[in-house]
Amino acid sequence: MIEERRVMPQGLVLQAFLLCKASVQMIIGPLGSGKTITSCDKIIGLMCEQKPNAQGVRLSRWVGARNTYSELFSTTIKDWMEINGDLGDFNQGSKAPPTQFLDFDLPDGTSVKAEMIFISFDRPDHVKKARGLQLTGVWLNEVKELSKPVVDMLDLRHGRYPSKKEGVIPTWHGMLGDCNAPDEDHWLYRMAEEDKPDGWEIFKQPGGLIKQGDRWVVNPLAENVSNLPLNYYGRGMQGKSDDWIRVNLANEYGFVSEGKPVHPRYVDSVHCQDIDIELNPDKDIVLGFDFGRTPACALVQETTFGGWICFDEFCTEDMSALTFAPELSKYLKRHYAGHTFKGWGDPSGDNRGQATDDTPFKIIRSAGINCRPTNSNNPTKRRSAVELPLRENGMDGKPRLIILPRAKMIRKGLAGGFAYRRVQIAGDERYHDEPDKNKYSHPVEALEYALQGEGEGRDILMPRATGKGYDNWATQINA
Repeated sequence: MIEERRVMPQGLVLQAFLLCKASVQMIIGPLGSGKTITSCDKIIGLMCEQKPNAQGVRLSRWVGARNTYSELFSTTIKDWMEINGDLGDFNQGSKAPPTQFLDFDLPDGTSVKAEMIFISFDRPDHVKKARGLQLTGVWLNEVKELSKPVVDMLDLRHGRYPSKKEGVIPTWHGMLGDCNAPDEDHWLYRMAEEDKPDGWEIFKQPGGLIKQGDRWVVNPLAENVSNLPLNYYGRGMQGKSDDWIRVNLANEYGFVSEGKPVHPRYVDSVHCQDIDIELNPDKDIVLGFDFGRTPACALVQETTFGGWICFDEFCTEDMSALTFAPELSKYLKRHYAGHTFKGWGDPSGDNRGQATDDTPFKIIRSAGINCRPTNSNNPTKRRSAVELPLRENGMDGKPRLIILPRAKMIRKGLAGGFAYRRVQIAGDERYHDEPDKNKYSHPVEALEYALQGEGEGRDILMPRATGKGYDNWATQINA
């Protein structure tokens, strides 16, 4: 018989999560907030609440999902077995996934026979691992690390066991998940703050730290503190970056770079400003282009005080210049009709081969957008065009480069999404010589080309280029 367990989560949000019966329920909290142990306790409770069959057996089958096989063993299985290891045998080493077979009696004379199957889903194409599963419930451990296609498929696998064949149907079935705060373009953020699907309950715990003026202090409303070492959050924030604290300890939505940022002078709290702007109709909107199969466009305009505002972006995936150009043209007509535009781009865009016999520049121009190559695609020269205005203030005292939240990929790229990946050398911080090419690198490089074309960075690296054809060549796009 199972020994009596008293489950008393230390916090109002933890308690609400424990008692919730929604079909999909997630809890987002800081490190140390008791999310995992409460999830484990909740699953055991649901196993015990399952209606017994005619033989008095409460049947259920669960999957514990994690994003990688190594983390599945080092954290998910480890945490589960530390709490529930005495409730059944754990099998691993065969072709079948690692599984605990829980088997214990309850005081009312019934028994629980349940399976907890542990599966890793490293990539979106691992969704096939979920096909065919007949489950009662799903535990999404560190759910923000799982892709939406995997979560979508798992959401269709619960409620299938036990079935009428076993003489009883599920008393409750669904998914529950736990994680630290995701960033603002994550699918979980969208579910929690925007879409809010029916049948979903997403709980957000108080942060372990809160911002008081310009400094972080311990939050008196933090949960699970009695189960943590003394001054866990106060000590834990020492030596950490503001972004890291914000996500991992304060439980605020945000992004933490895992490499060395290409633009280390960018400070999100300084350079990203959620302000209302009115574009100046007497000044060109400058477009920066990065071509290839993931073309991107950055939209900037010079301010009255000699700075720049990057107010929008147009990002794509797996798209040729032939498709990109008319789509961008439609976007500009819809949102910025009546303005004049001029564009700058990667000089390699004058090479043939990316789309038929035409070059990307010719294709962009054919869509009514006058666009020219910068005089160099040297990375050092290009990046200096962004670094210089990042480190300077304009005559109005504001940063010479401001990013609006609407340009979310550029914002995240500057914050560290566009980065040099760390070389795995124990005890030393070394990074690759070239930054990773990813979904953030393309829009950031588009911004670099826009500012390079307009002359930024040249005062420290090169003389300003002048010549016939480089003035008064902007074009107007009308609706």
